[in-house]
Amino acid sequence: MTACIVGWAHSRFGKLEGETLEGLIVKVATDALDHAGIGPDDVDEIVLGHFNAGFSPQDFTASLVLQADDRLRFKPATRVENACATGSAAVRQGIRAIDANAARVVLVVGAEQMTTTPGPEIGKNLLKASYLPEDGETPAGFAGVFGKIAQAYFQRYGDQSDALAMIAAKNHKNGVDNPYAQMRKDFGFEFCRQESEKNPFVAGPLKRTDCSLVSDGAAALVLADTSTALKMRRAVAFRANEHVQDFLPMSKRDILAFEGCEQAWNQALKKAGVTLDDLSFVETHDCFTIAELIEYEAMGLAKPGEGAKLALDGTTAKDGRLPVNPSGGLKAKGHPIGATGVSMHVLTAMQLVGEAGGIQVPGAKLGGIFNMGGAAVANYVSILDRIR
Repeated sequence: MTACIVGWAHSRFGKLEGETLEGLIVKVATDALDHAGIGPDDVDEIVLGHFNAGFSPQDFTASLVLQADDRLRFKPATRVENACATGSAAVRQGIRAIDANAARVVLVVGAEQMTTTPGPEIGKNLLKASYLPEDGETPAGFAGVFGKIAQAYFQRYGDQSDALAMIAAKNHKNGVDNPYAQMRKDFGFEFCRQESEKNPFVAGPLKRTDCSLVSDGAAALVLADTSTALKMRRAVAFRANEHVQDFLPMSKRDILAFEGCEQAWNQALKKAGVTLDDLSFVETHDCFTIAELIEYEAMGLAKPGEGAKLALDGTTAKDGRLPVNPSGGLKAKGHPIGATGVSMHVLTAMQLVGEAGGIQVPGAKLGGIFNMGGAAVANYVSILDRIR
């Protein structure tokens, strides 16, 4: 355990009228430092997670964090990107700076502003996270990519529409009590299960309730080395932080296996010296409900083709054996690309210090996080443990 989370901040996610990317970044950076009880002079390095890919005309954004306070001037600041796992890539870069003794305190910010982009352009921007020679003409954009994955899963294992609807309903129910969530409405299983004018099919067997939201938002956290963290107000340690990158073309792998996700989980659990049974909850990457279903299998909760059982029998409900996405996940919370991975770490830290409010998992001791970029291409797993 070389790095700890010692402070954080989180904006509301959604269509944030009148907000700017710069404003979002500045607000969470300022609030995270305040929450950690430190000033800009204490920061040794800054990492910004910002996907962009056409969402913002300002493409050189690392120094926008410096707008939070003039005292951040001349600090090293870098923007990182790894598709939908951009936020976790930023977290990992901060951890590695601490591991290398190159920094004692790192400010990590993740941010994205998506809703100001016209709808057709949003689809094109997101599709850039796939392998364009194979998937560049996919109807319905990135939803179409996961629609093909869902169709292939159904062909191999049978129709899993009930399970997908249960995952959507679970996450929307959880999101009701998350003050940061974009959609705080309990739609119920029947609404998520049935095609309707308000819940049409989007791609393959995926309906609107199976797809995460287009969002604006930002989150930030302050990392410190363990000895520094133990002198601060709170310390949530990384028992593990693993990154596994897989092939970009889906044709080069079994896309229903999410092998990169499986590898990342195996490495993280081994590094932390724990099993899935030791975890109190998991925040996982439900960009589409089929992704959460396959992730149950990749992380080892179920055998291949049997993930649906966990959704249907309540294992992953908030009061189940292993709650998955007590925050509401990307499905209800929203998915501002660059902010998502940082948000997952912030909300997990909040759970472990007992400050998660209505989404609190009682007695949470150990939290797992899985954040992925593309279709299981960039795979990041963290296991967090409160030590102060």
